[in-house]
Amino acid sequence: MTATTGVDVLIDVAILAFILYRQLQVRPVRGNMRLPMILGVIGVIELSQFLNHGHHGAAVIAALAGSLVLAAITAAIRAATVHVWIDAGQALRQGTSITAVLWIVSLGLHLGYDYLLEGKGSSMAGLGSASLVLYFAVTYAIQRLILQARAQRIAGAGQQDIGARTTSW
Repeated sequence: MTATTGVDVLIDVAILAFILYRQLQVRPVRGNMRLPMILGVIGVIELSQFLNHGHHGAAVIAALAGSLVLAAITAAIRAATVHVWIDAGQALRQGTSITAVLWIVSLGLHLGYDYLLEGKGSSMAGLGSASLVLYFAVTYAIQRLILQARAQRIAGAGQQDIGARTTSW
């Protein structure tokens, strides 16, 4: 493991820990996409560095697309485990222990997918770690969009009783 790879792993673990921490707290459902955008920018920079070292071509692009589709699918599954309710007119959300486990499973799927692709050729080696932050950005953004839609649906259904904790799965 090179020093750069070690630093990348530490950054990735810190991002996952931060996301898990935020997922398990009661927080407002917001339309703000700032965190996914920040992660997206960092992810694109890391992926660009990987691609600048000669890793490109149709196979790499197809593998990246597959990874991002996996990110979207796991986000949709994970979003179903987050409690969403209206309290005092404000949409709130809180992930469950299942949500946290599914975040870790999602990471494992991404890295497992990368491991399988590395056997397909040297051009794929390292794609998973180079695209991990971008994967986090996409999966986080999709989950957030789904939660926003659920909150709007709950609010539109008139479930705004003060103090009510209406859970929508």
